[in-house]
Amino acid sequence: MARTPSNMLPLGTKAPDFELMDTVTGKKLVLNHVKGEKGTVIMFICNHCPFVIHVNPMIVELANEYQKKGIAFAAISSNDVENYPQDAPHLMKEKAREEHYPFPYLYDETQEVAKAYDAACTPDFYLFDTNMTLVYRGQLDDSRPGNGIPLTGDDLRNAMDAVLEGKKVDTEQKPSLGCNIKWITP
Repeated sequence: MARTPSNMLPLGTKAPDFELMDTVTGKKLVLNHVKGEKGTVIMFICNHCPFVIHVNPMIVELANEYQKKGIAFAAISSNDVENYPQDAPHLMKEKAREEHYPFPYLYDETQEVAKAYDAACTPDFYLFDTNMTLVYRGQLDDSRPGNGIPLTGDDLRNAMDAVLEGKKVDTEQKPSLGCNIKWITP
């Protein structure tokens, strides 16, 4: 299991737009379709990464809680499905149903969206405010597979709470850690 940290896209970056297929509905969605009234979480995940499997219950819990408060969630998988067929769109749809994802699970076939967000690993989390300006990027919390630290979602939760309260998000942010995105090799 590779341990790749986030690249930490600069705070203040505007959310790069995209048009990607939602593997659950089969519809193409653009950023504006998934944008939340008070904030938007964009997550880079995949089906097979042990780090993502570890955090799945917490991201579902957070999405169910915070979507009611006006923060939308969307997940994107950008992995090379030719070399990692377990991340293929039809299996993404199955995973979304299995995990009860309450958010779109988008497929980034060209990997252009992952590059635009400077995503490096799965999971990688990005929180944008109501103006779609990046206010948080990095880890969900300190829990990792096998480290014995319980999942809390505290790092992302604290950032979302600050956005909802109209407060400045703490700029001391830890990178996420996970499997590297499986880049297509030419």
